[in-house]
Amino acid sequence: MSPSTLEVRDLRIEANTGALVHGVDLQLHRGKVSALVGASGSGKSLSCLGMLDLLPAGVVRTNGQLLLDGQPLSATQVRGRLASLVLQNPRSAFNPVRDMASHGLETLRQRGMTGAAARERMAHCLEVVGLKEHNRVLQSFAFQLSGGMLQRMMIALALMAETPFLLADESTSDLDLLSQARFLDLLMELVERQGLGVLLVTHDMGVVARCAEQVAVMEAGRIVEQQPVHSLFTHPISTTARTLLEAHQILCGSQP
Repeated sequence: MSPSTLEVRDLRIEANTGALVHGVDLQLHRGKVSALVGASGSGKSLSCLGMLDLLPAGVVRTNGQLLLDGQPLSATQVRGRLASLVLQNPRSAFNPVRDMASHGLETLRQRGMTGAAARERMAHCLEVVGLKEHNRVLQSFAFQLSGGMLQRMMIALALMAETPFLLADESTSDLDLLSQARFLDLLMELVERQGLGVLLVTHDMGVVARCAEQVAVMEAGRIVEQQPVHSLFTHPISTTARTLLEAHQILCGSQP
């Protein structure tokens, strides 16, 4: 039976300056998008990285239990096996002296796939994410591809790894509107067709309205509100949620 729920309980993250994330609980469900929203500096990205033990130097996770369908496991068991990560700046996620093919082959080798089968799988995954010029993309280095193409390549790597969950950390903020729309279309297609479970980390309430079913709101390292997306938009409880929604309405109202 395939896993259905990945969660973290009581996630706490600290640095020399003190606590940065205070007892955060989050859940991801297969076939659904959950959003984690908040202002810059609220702890969203740290929570996302902390789940996978990918925190920067000088920042440590002091607590936090990962559970898969209620069974405890380690971040090592989750990272790259059950959950993949798509970063805000995808260029930084790729080794600049290795082409896309070497990244794909390394991912597939971890799954025990090599040779012609690996090449075929890479081509299939690139096709799924809309990178149709397989040979050109696979022979390219990160600096030769656009931000939107690199985002798609990161999702293709997640498909190669066959992880049932995806953490998308501010993955649309550096994209133009057309690339953003294409990325979100792809994400929702994978949620629907392949049952991908997504945690969408963002401050863009338009993205939340379009994609998410459940929303958690962060402020100063704490979850201050959790609601279904419709309830959050119609009856926000926290000051942070109201502020984000007001900013969203102002921005939408200012567009021609």
